Amino acid sequence: MAFDQLDEHEQSEVVRKWVRDNAASILAGVVLGLLAIFGYFQWKSHQLRQQVVAAGEFQNFGAAVGAKNDERSKAALELMQKEHAGSAYAVIASMRWAEAAVARKDLAAAEQSLQWAYDHAGDKALKSLAGQNLARVKLGADKAAEALALLDSLPTEAYAASIAELRGDILLVQGKRDEARTAYQASIDALEPTAPNRQTVEMKRDDAAGAIAAPAVAAAEKQSS
Repeated sequence: MAFDQLDEHEQSEVVRKWVRDNAASILAGVVLGLLAIFGYFQWKSHQLRQQVVAAGEFQNFGAAVGAKNDERSKAALELMQKEHAGSAYAVIASMRWAEAAVARKDLAAAEQSLQWAYDHAGDKALKSLAGQNLARVKLGADKAAEALALLDSLPTEAYAASIAELRGDILLVQGKRDEARTAYQASIDALEPTAPNRQTVEMKRDDAAGAIAAPAVAAAEKQSS
């Protein structure tokens, strides 16, 4: 007999019997649900505590860098990399350490630190920024081919203009001036008309084009003489 054909009393009896027969399963489901909620909030609380700790260690690192205490800076960085590898604080600290390494002309240390930042950056924009800095260091260390390969694998995000400009710089070092000019033009196309670095990129593009045109002009003048 269908449930809706039963009278109100009979329907109530059916429901009560079903609850009695399935009480254990219902209770288990409620308990599991509460445990899942409790676990989620515990996890969020742990994440928040970790972020607070990471922020404090980042401040300590910044103070050591500001005091130009390389030993303290390195120790603070290594602690962050070990304890907070998934934190943006550790990634940013690694990039800042690399900046200091470049200033003291230690490109090997800068490359190592930036590689760590690139490998551990979870945010695409941050990963792109770390990758661009790593490509610049590789270029400075005469690893233009590696720098270009890295650049080709980067997530663009909001960095289309800077990536294209850097690509032009690398291609120019490789002697590929025509390709460099194309890359600089792509960078210009991605920039806002009022971008402060637009004129610099335009100069790079024009210089690359001038270097290409000069031999052709000289050849034409020679033929006409």
